Amino acid sequence: MEEILSINEIEKSLIKRYRKHIWSKFIKAVKEYELISEGDVIASAISGGKDSLILAKLLQELQKHGPVKFGLEFIAMDPGYAVENRERLEQNCEALGIPVKIFDTDVFKVADKISADNPCYMCARMRRGALYSNARELGCNKLALGHHFNDVIETTMLNVLRAGCFKTMMPKLKSDNFENMEIIRPLYLVKEEYIIRWINYTGIKALDCACSVAAKSVGSTRVDIKELIEKLNEEHVNLDISIFRAAENVNLDMVIGYEKNGVKHNFLDEY
Repeated sequence: MEEILSINEIEKSLIKRYRKHIWSKFIKAVKEYELISEGDVIASAISGGKDSLILAKLLQELQKHGPVKFGLEFIAMDPGYAVENRERLEQNCEALGIPVKIFDTDVFKVADKISADNPCYMCARMRRGALYSNARELGCNKLALGHHFNDVIETTMLNVLRAGCFKTMMPKLKSDNFENMEIIRPLYLVKEEYIIRWINYTGIKALDCACSVAAKSVGSTRVDIKELIEKLNEEHVNLDISIFRAAENVNLDMVIGYEKNGVKHNFLDEY
């Protein structure tokens, strides 16, 4: 079994060894998208996967060493994990020095029961609602999720190729159902490959989905999109960056239609 690095070594690796590709990108997203303000109380959502674990550690380091003062709670929802997965979640948080608060739910069971054809979608919605509720009970005004750069471009392409719309994953988003609550995504500019390198370097064995329902599934549309982008990126240098920048450079004068605040507009309106 691979030995896990000490907490000091893990923390040092984020600031030094992976400074260029992880720490600097994380800080850039926090500043560029104004994700954290003085006095915020942030709930760092921990699923047990690599992305949520590194996000928790980055936020912890930023709270200790950053110029902006903010509160931080580490929350994890047990949606019905097998005993060994619950234990691994607890052990990984302990190894990383993360004082996590775990609350129990039956999300896996309920999602499979009420939406057997699409349990992952229902599970995600129920998880989000449970995390929001728990974060609010702890006095938090923001919920930090571990979506990274690759999640952003995969979501963009998923919408273009399968949903027939141009819509991306936003770096921050106000909640429709929980007043004065906001989602933030501080890993927005961090590429997944470096998160994988870091988690392997630490010796931590993160959880995957850990869902018995999803384990029965063979492949998914998102996996197909992920593989497509990886293949195209091998043939066209920085194609992933171009996809990302496309969402930053939308020219409304050169699109047939768009939607703003729930109202649809057509280029003929101003032609």
